[in-house]
Amino acid sequence: MAFAPMGPEASFFEVLDQHRASLLAALRRGGGEPAGGGTRLASRFEDSVGLQMASYCTMRKIRSDSLKSVKKFALILKILSVIYKLVQSNTYATKRDIYYTDSQLFGNQTVVDNIINDISCMLKMPRISLHILSTSKGLIAGNLRYLEEDGTRVHCTCGSTAVAVPSNIQGIQNLITDAKFLLIVEKDATFQRLLDDSFCNRMSPCIMVTGKGVPDLNTRLLVKKLWDTFHIPVFALVDADPHGIEIMCIYKYGSMAMSFEAHNLTVPAIRWLGLLPSDIKRLNIPRDTLIPLTKQDQVKLDSVLKRPYVTCQPFWRKEMEIMADSKLKAGIQALTFLSSDYLSRVYLPNKLKFGGWI
Repeated sequence: MAFAPMGPEASFFEVLDQHRASLLAALRRGGGEPAGGGTRLASRFEDSVGLQMASYCTMRKIRSDSLKSVKKFALILKILSVIYKLVQSNTYATKRDIYYTDSQLFGNQTVVDNIINDISCMLKMPRISLHILSTSKGLIAGNLRYLEEDGTRVHCTCGSTAVAVPSNIQGIQNLITDAKFLLIVEKDATFQRLLDDSFCNRMSPCIMVTGKGVPDLNTRLLVKKLWDTFHIPVFALVDADPHGIEIMCIYKYGSMAMSFEAHNLTVPAIRWLGLLPSDIKRLNIPRDTLIPLTKQDQVKLDSVLKRPYVTCQPFWRKEMEIMADSKLKAGIQALTFLSSDYLSRVYLPNKLKFGGWI
């Protein structure tokens, strides 16, 4: 059964199709993805999957005969024994499940989370190979169908209700879509507003995903799987503030905490669709709708500007410098000053039609 055509005419997606062709050409060359903005091509971000753990990283030793580390050693053995039983029985558990196997021993959930990360890093294996699942908080909507590991058929729609991101991304199969693009939305409120405004229907065929802020592991795995399977353009819609940029970087380049698993999680082909700091001036958004950068915002922005991958993104750097110079930030909701549905009916369609991404 094919997806019913509901969106704009084929000519609307001409620039998107050109962008996808450039991405595919870069993949064939083995360069991963072109690093330019819109349909412009700049130097490629070659041979990279984002933030990766350095081979010369500092190692910590946990010893059973040291009073300082004996408890940590015992906790690692405890969780290794749980993992062994899960693998032997071919069953799965969440980090929360593991914590409740002996909550008094572990003390708090963070202890379990950190040890699982250490074990995954030590064994150089993703959590799913250890039979540990993460609790999903993300949502997905649009032109996508797939089969879950237990045989459940999932048909995402362009309606007002989204589907929860599965807990076992590795287990889903038979993915089917004719989507022209994937839109990552930073915040749940914006995601729901786009659904309510029938953005998915009007821009069909497309897929929308939200991690509801900082994305959980499963949402990142899903975005990666969709990119690896379909190689459709992936765009990020985030607030024009340092926090939004950080979230976009996690999807695109990864995070320090999960750098050992970057090859399973990152999508360097992601483009920044909006909200761009330069859009604020271009659209004449009133100053009184903007928010001054806090000291913490400025520290975050300075930190991002110093990261090595920003040197490969001159257009991103320019936008962040605009923010730094103005000392102002804006949420996506600032666009409602222009009209209540400006985001879904004007801003995003024009960006997608004319290549307004970087």
